[in-house]
Amino acid sequence: MMNPLPQHLCSFLENIHSDIRRLLVGYSGGLDSHVLLHGLARQRPRWPDRTVEAFYVDHGLQSASAAWGEHCARVCRESNIPFQILRIDARPASGESPEAAARRARYAALAAELGPDAALLVAHHRDDQAETLLLQLLRGAGPHGLAAMPAAARLGRGWLLRPLLEVDRTELLAYAREHDLRWIDDASNADLSFDRNYLRHRIMPLLRERWPAANRTLARSAQLCAEVAAWMDAEAAADLAGAATERADCLSIPALRTLDERRQRNLLRFWLRRSNLPIPDARQLQQILHDALTAAADRNPCIRWPGVEVRRYRDALYAMPPLKPHDASRAYLWRPTAAGWPPLELPGVGWLRMEETVGAGLRAEALAGDGLLVRFRQGGERFRPVGRAHGQELKKLLQEAGVPPWERERLPLLYRLPTPTHPDRGGGSDPLLAVVGLGIAADHAAKPGQFGMHPVLQSPSAAGSGIV
Repeated sequence: MMNPLPQHLCSFLENIHSDIRRLLVGYSGGLDSHVLLHGLARQRPRWPDRTVEAFYVDHGLQSASAAWGEHCARVCRESNIPFQILRIDARPASGESPEAAARRARYAALAAELGPDAALLVAHHRDDQAETLLLQLLRGAGPHGLAAMPAAARLGRGWLLRPLLEVDRTELLAYAREHDLRWIDDASNADLSFDRNYLRHRIMPLLRERWPAANRTLARSAQLCAEVAAWMDAEAAADLAGAATERADCLSIPALRTLDERRQRNLLRFWLRRSNLPIPDARQLQQILHDALTAAADRNPCIRWPGVEVRRYRDALYAMPPLKPHDASRAYLWRPTAAGWPPLELPGVGWLRMEETVGAGLRAEALAGDGLLVRFRQGGERFRPVGRAHGQELKKLLQEAGVPPWERERLPLLYRLPTPTHPDRGGGSDPLLAVVGLGIAADHAAKPGQFGMHPVLQSPSAAGSGIV
């Protein structure tokens, strides 16, 4: 009987988007990924406008990982497949499982390799899908978790594809033996202390004794859950349209309160997933509903779980990765070069950049000299932004603008560098040129039609936020 895998791969490749030109295989050297790589390599003549590449991710967690990388490189050389090793730091964060940390780091590294015309192909098969459904059931997951793994999903600027989800592992093994493939057997795959391995080696064999097609029926259940999850997402997207604000990391609490509790939970999960943040468990979600949504307007509660902080300020709910340590007492020199203003890294805050503008930003005279001094609030600063007739305490301006308290000490303040004739320049006695994220000093702003430079802060801990 002919192995159905080649025809299955052909059918899958025929149905992926025509703009996908680069197929990047996540290649570990194990049976599953080796079969996927081999099958794709044999199909290359049918798709001359697509390339096949392989990436091995070295987590650095096992002593044999370097040798496995060498094995993968040798296989790719023999098959004339471009190959690259990605070395990553897979150490778990506080409260994070080693498996989850390795998965997060692995996909982050691979996502960085994807452009709009690229897709990462991984070798998850029908047995993996059944195991994932069982794991999610045992964790008390809802429809999104029980939907297990999608065949196609966005990843970075490209796609994540799983072309083998409708293929049994027995078919992969038969293909490998038919083509005399040689693969790596990772001893850790037999370690029953890992939940997935326990299910694979102890539970699934028992289920198949009674229900031989257990992997197929479980995978079918995952597909049905995926349909329910898609319906829930459509409802959440409609609710998000009514609760969204100008900031992607912020929701309107009054709008959230118009929804019943079920829709609130659904919307919060959807919002966090869209923000690429870890989803809370039932207890943490209830904390958000109880502590954040019902708190008095002058309270600023913060609910935390690994990788996330959800904060309330006034009538808004904010979600973000944990704030990084930041020393507000430090000052930085920002000097231009012949090519312009290079980005300036501010540890714990982000990157400061200059964008060319017309009729806005700092005018050329304000930037004349050796550069700028970048500082943070120390207290007592006064500022007169464009549109104000008089200067005012910066603290009051930030409050009036609704800048959340945790962001205020992270807003860069720009001064001219001290000079021999103005030794105090850059200190509290000299007018501020700009408060990044708040405004430009009226006395130093570009006038209509005048060339200007606008300082922008790109903050890794506030994607899509108003700190720019």
